[in-house]
This record gives sequence, C-alpha cells and structure tokens, in this order.
Amino acid sequence: MTRQSKLAVQALQWTGAALKVLDQRQLPETIVYDEYSDAAGVTEAIASMRVRGAPAIGIAAAYGVVLSVMRHYSAGSDQWRQQVTADIDRLAHSRPTAVNLFWALDQMKSALNQAQGDPLATALICAEKIHADDIAANHAMGELGADILAGAKGIMTHCNAGALATGGYGTALGVIRSVYRRQPVNVYAGETRPWLQGARLTVWELAQDGIPATLIADSAAAWLMKSGAIDWIVVGADRIAANGDAANKIGTYSLAVLARQHGVKLMVAAPTSTIDWSIKDGSSIEIEQRNPNELLASCYIKEDSLVSAWNPVFDVTPAELISAIVTEKGVVLNPSEHGVGSLKHADQ
Repeated sequence: MTRQSKLAVQALQWTGAALKVLDQRQLPETIVYDEYSDAAGVTEAIASMRVRGAPAIGIAAAYGVVLSVMRHYSAGSDQWRQQVTADIDRLAHSRPTAVNLFWALDQMKSALNQAQGDPLATALICAEKIHADDIAANHAMGELGADILAGAKGIMTHCNAGALATGGYGTALGVIRSVYRRQPVNVYAGETRPWLQGARLTVWELAQDGIPATLIADSAAAWLMKSGAIDWIVVGADRIAANGDAANKIGTYSLAVLARQHGVKLMVAAPTSTIDWSIKDGSSIEIEQRNPNELLASCYIKEDSLVSAWNPVFDVTPAELISAIVTEKGVVLNPSEHGVGSLKHADQ
C-alpha cells in the first residue's frame, strides 16, 4: 500500500508486475493505492468498489486476466488454461450490471485463444490496448459532446463518470472537461447517495482539474432545474440496450423525469463497449442489489429489527427521456426514434 500527497487523477496503474488500484472508498480525505498481484485480488477490488465505473471495471478485469496468466502460465503449470478460465469466471461474477466487464473479458479470452506465441505477452498487449482505447474514446466523446453543449450556461452531472471511473479523462466528465476548455460554464454535481460518489469523487476530481463545481443535495435537483440554472444533465452509463435505454447510477431515472418536466435535456456519454447489442431494451438489464447495511443505521442492523432497506445500485432511464447518446463513434440524437443501431458498424 502506498500513499501520495498529490494525485494526477488516475484510478488504475499497471506496474508491469501488479495492478495498483486507487481505493475510491477513502477519497477525498485519503489517497491510497492498493496493489494486487493476482486475479483474486482484482476481483475483490471490483466487488468491494475500490474500483468502480463501468470502463474502469473492464480495464481492471483485463489486467486481472494478465495477472492470472502471469501466475499460472509463467509458473509452468500444465493446467494454466483451466486456471485462467476459472479466474476469468470469478472476475465475471464481481459485479453484474456493467457490460464493459464482460466485454473486456471476452476481448481477453479471444486474444488468448488466438495467441500464437507467448500468451502472457499477448494478454498484456490486449489489456494495454483496452486501457489506451478507452482513454482515446473518452477524448473523442468529450469533443463530440462539447459540440452539442455549445452555449450551455449550466450543466449538472450525477455519480462519477470521470477519470476515476474510466481509463482516464472520463465519459460524462470528459464532456464537461471539453466544454469547460471552450467556454465558461457552471457545473453542478448531485451528491449521489448512498455512496456519495458525487460529493466524494466528482467535485474532488473537477477541483484537481481546476474546474469550479457546485455540490447539491440529491433532493435539490428539481428546484435547481426550476431555477433555470442548468439546461443539460450529462451522465455516464453502465449498460445501454439496443433501443437506447440506459442503466446508470440509481437516481438517474428520477433526474430524467424531472428534466423532462423542466425542459432540461439529458445526455448519456459512454463508449460503444457499454452498448449491449444482445438486449433489445432496458427491461433485460440486471440491476445489482447491494447490502442493505449500506443504508441502515447501526441500531437497525439486527435480526429482530422491524426496519429493512432496499438498495438497488442502478436504475434504467428509458430512451424517450434521453436527448442524446454520445459515444466515440458518433452521436445519436433522440435515441427513442431509432435506437443506437447506427453505431454498430460505425467507423472508429
């Protein structure tokens, strides 16, 4: 475990022999990197939300596969393929909603199946490409999103979809970064209960980049919209269905409903790896349920308590409430009209 006094925002660092993961549960008070040298450790880091955000989860899992190959193939085990497959299965069960996890693992499996030489070198090349491609995609969608937001006076975001949630730069925050480089804009962030990713991560990350941000309570969002202070909400996504329905952090759906009432537009920014072409709409997206104890006061955590908690981590915003879906391959305006099929075969 290492500590740094100052951080250029980077959730994941590959050392060549291990994966260093910024423990986002301790931000912003403490900047701590935990170091993992096997797939089991990376699996636990994802499940425990040390690393979170759909693209970052996928990247971490890819490096987890590299660590598995390093451990089993490099040790000369005759059963290394079976052992790596078992590690991939464990990684796949770390979080259920973010499709980038499964996409990245499929990329790694395909690369290993086609490897002609050293499988460790092949795995590392694939993982590093997934990481680098994500950063490039973030910059591309940042510019495309900024084109749409030209002239916006106020933008709100929910949860954290920045460099902390990706390979670097960010999806929703990548758009906001690109907008801010072009013009002054007021940025608002909802606190995002119960894990407070907006309060702990988003405003901290924006501050690291010199971008002023105003934090609001989640329950103040409607009143903010009514005031006329914002004209866009920009969020990321953990899974997008073929019709444009988008799963994101719990509370996004309610913001979308409120936005429609107040004439505020909603943008979803996510790489095409977040699109799940196998599902036609959001009703097929599995919504992760986390431990009720994350919500409950300690006095209610007992067997005979009359108080329980319902703790879904994500919700699904229907395409008809989304004004634009921005990806590195292009933009879909009003996705409820035609879905996101135009992106399936778009050029990089």
